[in-house]
Amino acid sequence: MDRMAEKTFKRAFVIVLDSLGIGNAKDAGEYHDAGTDTLGHISDTVETLDIPNLQKLGLANLHPLRQVPKADHPLAYYARMNEASHGKDTMTGHWEMMGLKTVKPFITFTDHGFPPELIAELEKRTGHKVIGNKSASGTAILDELGEEEIATGHMIVYTSADSVLQICGNEETFGLQELYRCCEIARELTMKDEWKVGRVIARPYVGKKKGEFKRTSNRHDYAVPPFGETALDALKETGLDVISVGKINDIFVGHGITEAFHSNSSVHGMEQTIEIAKEDFHGLCFVNLVDFDALWGHRRNPVGYAQEIERFDKKLGELLPLLGEDDLLILTADHGNDPTYTGTDHTREQVPLVIYSKGFEESGELPETNTFAVIGATIADYFGVKMPEGTIGTSIREELK
Repeated sequence: MDRMAEKTFKRAFVIVLDSLGIGNAKDAGEYHDAGTDTLGHISDTVETLDIPNLQKLGLANLHPLRQVPKADHPLAYYARMNEASHGKDTMTGHWEMMGLKTVKPFITFTDHGFPPELIAELEKRTGHKVIGNKSASGTAILDELGEEEIATGHMIVYTSADSVLQICGNEETFGLQELYRCCEIARELTMKDEWKVGRVIARPYVGKKKGEFKRTSNRHDYAVPPFGETALDALKETGLDVISVGKINDIFVGHGITEAFHSNSSVHGMEQTIEIAKEDFHGLCFVNLVDFDALWGHRRNPVGYAQEIERFDKKLGELLPLLGEDDLLILTADHGNDPTYTGTDHTREQVPLVIYSKGFEESGELPETNTFAVIGATIADYFGVKMPEGTIGTSIREELK
């Protein structure tokens, strides 16, 4: 035990399977999510779930799955985590993993669009009449309203199931700089508590008529930065590597990141992680795999979600042999998004904590945690780094033997 208490790691990998909740949140009812269970209901819905690598780590021991037997000797430690923060969105979940507790949640406007007071203020400040103002797919709303925006100079504003306000602008007729100006105004207005969205997004596009519109790469995100320092800042300030894959860099607005890789898909994100695992670095590789959430959870497609989990498992099988005794792997999620539930929004659920290293001599179930912040606190502890002032979370290093 003493030897493991002194154990340190050279590299840590935290992989977030975005929205892979495991049900049972004590406060789910307060979020109108009673009975939701992303992983459980996917398992109930599909015929097969072929996940040999997650199985041997112990996922079915943590959450019984119809198609997947429990491992007799799971290779990993595993626990259920409860969220301390108020909310059920991407930013809140990830920030909490790294030590920040959000008390005032980011707001979604999925069901009814943005309130008339906000729209009136946005029109007055930008000089553009707002059209759209509903939850929509970005390509569908261009087909619906792009021609009107070009003809009139009006401004397409829309949202999604996430906490976002998005503005479309045609690069030729509306102009990029004008689009960015309008987004900066929207960002300023949505810093008010009652309108606070996590991100304002500029969505430029080209084309003249329906069927020809294409979004361009000049997208710009105006995100709320973390309201305090996180474990990432502490690691970076100590001179350690903090490598982000996928949306992590956006979620933390670059704070505490030393190198960032943009992913085109969750499979691509795992391929990038596998390549990074072949490199010699010292610190943290923090990965977000968004397709579970964006492609399958919000679209309420349990079959597609199950297939995405299977694709992840295959890539996990490629990653595991690259990890040595000096490597720590943590698999988790940031919230739920039950694809069998009503609506299109995230769901308040517990999330998995799966912790693996070839350097561990033991494995098995750990006590339920009352915050996601055990992740950042434990990683900081292993690297001998002090967590910043004002953070939450306690290291569970002593329980990992």
